[in-house]
Amino acid sequence: MPISKELLDILACPKCKGDIYLNETEDGLICDNCKLLYEIKDDIPIMLIDEAKPLDG
Repeated sequence: MPISKELLDILACPKCKGDIYLNETEDGLICDNCKLLYEIKDDIPIMLIDEAKPLDG
């Protein structure tokens, strides 16, 4: 079950409180400001700064 539009509307980056969006493969949430990817595991977004993966470029 993919993340609902309602949940995406209320989620924010825990580091900068900025907007996040679903990546193309729908297995993570991206914050462009912080250049971080928050993974989605078992349909649950892992919104921990220490668990986020840095984006290349």
